[in-house]
Amino acid sequence: MKAVVFDLDNTLFDHTASSTAAINSWVPELGGTPSDELVAQWFVVEERNFSQWLSGTVTHQGQRRGRLRDFLPLVGHPVPALDDELDLIYTGYLRHYQASWAAYPDARPALEVARSNGMRIGILTNGSTKQQNAKLTAIGLADLIDVVCTSESLGVSKPDPQAYLQTCQALGVEPADTVMIGDNLELDVLAARQVGLTAHHLDRAAGVSLLDLLKLRS
Repeated sequence: MKAVVFDLDNTLFDHTASSTAAINSWVPELGGTPSDELVAQWFVVEERNFSQWLSGTVTHQGQRRGRLRDFLPLVGHPVPALDDELDLIYTGYLRHYQASWAAYPDARPALEVARSNGMRIGILTNGSTKQQNAKLTAIGLADLIDVVCTSESLGVSKPDPQAYLQTCQALGVEPADTVMIGDNLELDVLAARQVGLTAHHLDRAAGVSLLDLLKLRS
């Protein structure tokens, strides 16, 4: 294999932990009481609205506003009528979210192993270019990445075949010489395999690590 492509959120970057910490510290600022149920609801709201952005129905900022329209009533907070007011409230969540950004402990070691084996390293993520690059810098991984491909920069998102093919092209490798690793079985594994990449599922709940999967890359 000549290259490895990693998903970012919940693969290298612990999005779930960062969002959970953010909700638990942000909700009191809204006058609510943090709970596991509110955290769970936030992820439901996030998925629903983020999917609308990926489909092109709303802008990236629009999906953030949509999250607030769905979530604020759950904590008993009035929903502002103006977009500017929604945007201001969302900065509170972002402040807590960014303060909690962290890589998984096996992320940098895995990238270093790939680099030591002479592999090109890419990121393929359904996200905004600015934020995803900011995450990589903040969690100390940017220096080990050759190419960052986002749904925003590519104009397509996983599982569109072009997302994987364009990422391989950006890395200067053929799909057959590329392995993809990610936490989402459908988006990071099955769809990648359909266009000729080798792909491995990162199932952290089952005790699988990134280093385990790099050993399987051939």
